[in-house]
Amino acid sequence: MRLSTTDIYAFQALGYLGTQELDRWVSSDEISEHTHIARPYLVRILAALSAKGVVKSKKGIGGGYALSRKSHLVSLCEVVRAIDGPVAPLSCVSLNWRESCSEQERCHARNTVYTRMRDAMLAVLQEFSVQDLVIDAKQGVSYSHCLEHLLKPNA
Repeated sequence: MRLSTTDIYAFQALGYLGTQELDRWVSSDEISEHTHIARPYLVRILAALSAKGVVKSKKGIGGGYALSRKSHLVSLCEVVRAIDGPVAPLSCVSLNWRESCSEQERCHARNTVYTRMRDAMLAVLQEFSVQDLVIDAKQGVSYSHCLEHLLKPNA
């Protein structure tokens, strides 16, 4: 698993939302202004997070976005799944999007390496929550520098 630009932007937006009161609706313009995420891209991210219940949205005057629950109750695993889908390295070891494989019973790599990779990624992402992102948001930490450090596949 590797983080994407969309993951980093989602983390930044959620960190900002986590600094707000749960009952306060925050406009996409305000989130964009504070996070420096282009509004059209941000709206797509927020739509994905809303579709998976990470954030709630309200249309119209006085509407906007808010976390669906307290920041410490929203795991980063839930966020990454909302943005990227499965966390597992392969569908044959996925917990939620599993596809069986004719070799799964005798495939040593699947039954050891790939399963442990999945479990390790899930454990870390479930250990941390949006509250961890709020700490950075309150300190004014920008994740824009993270974008420069994203791993890119070799061309």
